[in-house]
Amino acid sequence: MKKLLLALTLVFAACIMPLSSVCSAASTSSHQESVLPLARTHAHNDYEHTLPLTDAIAHGFTSVEADVWLVNGELLVAHDLKDVRPEHTLKSLYLDPLKERVNGNHGWVYPNYKHDVTLLVDVKSEAASTYRVLDEQLRRYQSMITKFTPSGVKPGAITVIVSGNRARTLMENQPVRYAAYDGRMSDLGSNASNQFIPLISDNWTNQFTWMGKGQMPKEEQDKLHSIISAAHAKGQKVRFWATPDSSSPEREAIWHELLNAGVDMINTDDLAGLQQFLKANDPHPSEPQITWETSMKKK
Repeated sequence: MKKLLLALTLVFAACIMPLSSVCSAASTSSHQESVLPLARTHAHNDYEHTLPLTDAIAHGFTSVEADVWLVNGELLVAHDLKDVRPEHTLKSLYLDPLKERVNGNHGWVYPNYKHDVTLLVDVKSEAASTYRVLDEQLRRYQSMITKFTPSGVKPGAITVIVSGNRARTLMENQPVRYAAYDGRMSDLGSNASNQFIPLISDNWTNQFTWMGKGQMPKEEQDKLHSIISAAHAKGQKVRFWATPDSSSPEREAIWHELLNAGVDMINTDDLAGLQQFLKANDPHPSEPQITWETSMKKK
């Protein structure tokens, strides 16, 4: 009888242990899926948060920005050269963690969210030399990265866009690229393909005087809508930086105008603030307005 009870106990324990593991995994998966991906988000200077990339993902962001310096052949992430640290590489802070997430989520950054996430690499050091190292590194992660070829775009889970000091001629002459080019307002309406310039970014204060106080002037509101319409007609996204970013009625007013006009990436350092705003005000917070599928039809 004792042997029978012992055998039953062992069988029961064996059944319970896998069940506990399944429950734990289910709990983890449920937690991940509870994060709502937000299509119109851009984490400006993401690396300055306590947990680079991780904090942005925890708030549902779908675009993150990393400033890089080429130092002794390595891409180091920091805003200023004096702040670089050898352990803070683009690979360790972004490329490796993104690869781990993509591998763990069946080819995507967010579970069951089949849209790419943007990694905006803002080059601070010399353009051509830094880009050559970036290109070499991205090749090693090409299984998850959007690829640009003579036959068209091969979408991936991560789309890398080069900003800051951009080696335009070098990039334009590449038959195969693993990164796209961040355009400026002067590129809007140019002959450049949206597969080379999928994003138009500019300083808000270069285009507008309104900083959120009172009503936005009608002529500036019309200009904003015209910019978005022109970019979207060509399959390009739009981002502005240097908008008010401290919690205030002015920031709220500008975010409302950006959302209403259809701006694709709202630039912020306040992850929780923008997450809360979009959940409350965006009727389709997870749906991007421009995807590679739609943009390739407008090239």
